[in-house]
Amino acid sequence: DGMGNLRVTKKGIRLEGISEFLLPLYVKEIHSRKDSPLVLQSDRNVTVNARNHMGQLTGQLTVGADAVEAQCKRFEVRASDGGKVLFSADEDEIVIGADRLKVTGTEGAVFGHSVETPHIRAEPSQDLKLESPTRSLVMEAPRGVQVNAAAGDLKATCRKELHLQSTEGEIFLDADTIRLGNLPVGSFSSSSSFSSSSSPSSSAPRQTIYELCACPNGKLYLSPAGAGSTCQSSSNICLWS
Repeated sequence: DGMGNLRVTKKGIRLEGISEFLLPLYVKEIHSRKDSPLVLQSDRNVTVNARNHMGQLTGQLTVGADAVEAQCKRFEVRASDGGKVLFSADEDEIVIGADRLKVTGTEGAVFGHSVETPHIRAEPSQDLKLESPTRSLVMEAPRGVQVNAAAGDLKATCRKELHLQSTEGEIFLDADTIRLGNLPVGSFSSSSSFSSSSSPSSSAPRQTIYELCACPNGKLYLSPAGAGSTCQSSSNICLWS
């Protein structure tokens, strides 16, 4: 029937207690008792190899002191029912099949190359921030890029120029109120061009209505409204811009 902790049964060999193997062990299956876990232990690492019929290594799992390494053509992590693939990796791509990818680190997620995704959103009541600290941030889509703030403000700030460009269509601003702040103001003179506005005299009525003018180069400025148009392309505001 066996010797020591080793027993030979109809289903195979049964070992009781702790067993040590000094040379390779070749088996088809290893099972623990129904009420006990299966523990594989080594002073250095535990390595599980899979080979084909020619003895060539096709897969390897190594559990070491510093890392857990898997070497195979494709690595998969499945759900508890064994159906849905939660994570898979091969030489060509890494696929995350979970319903949600959550990054909890304080520094967020860092991508060295491009990212393709149909939807990026923050947690409820949390801000979403896309940042490139030292380079540019590019968002591209063949059918358009939509940025929507359903219950708040949408702000775009930059240190230098902010360009809005449409190569074939138009730029459409649709709102109850459109404000352009800090536009330069010129004063109209029928015999001379515009000059920068100066402090009005105490006797001059306060100007409250202005005309929005555009220079040939596209720069906008304000001009005191009159009976006719007070815009002039030869104004100093256009010449000095």
